Amino acid sequence: MGTDDIAAPLAEQLRARGLRLTPQRARVLGAVAALAHATPEAIGARLREEAGPGGSAPDTSTVYRTLELLERLGLVWHTHLGRGAPVYHAAERPHLHVVCASCGEISSVAPDLLDEAAERLAADLGFTVDVGHVALSGTCRACRDRAGTESS
Repeated sequence: MGTDDIAAPLAEQLRARGLRLTPQRARVLGAVAALAHATPEAIGARLREEAGPGGSAPDTSTVYRTLELLERLGLVWHTHLGRGAPVYHAAERPHLHVVCASCGEISSVAPDLLDEAAERLAADLGFTVDVGHVALSGTCRACRDRAGTESS
């Protein structure tokens, strides 16, 4: 998803709310799309890298404010993957996150994987699961295989 792919729908949504498309907003959304699951700090670093030594990039507070606005507009979602800052990703489709506690790999999984658990939580507790914010921690296949090989 390039900046041009992002700019038109973003500009339209911002104008509908009486806002305008600033270069920073387009750049932040472009960085979110390019990085997939990134912290605000990683997004800021990407923008500084793109700007180069003589260029200007939004400061960290601008990145945070822009991410908050883009999330209110439904263009990005954040997820807490454990300790540390949340990660942001484009709001293309709802998905769960599975995070390897060993290597840190993040995978996206279809939300229907938790349908039975979500139905039970709704029935037993009246609780609705927000799958966009769900992150399951565990060990990926590669790390499990590597651990099995190392202990042999």
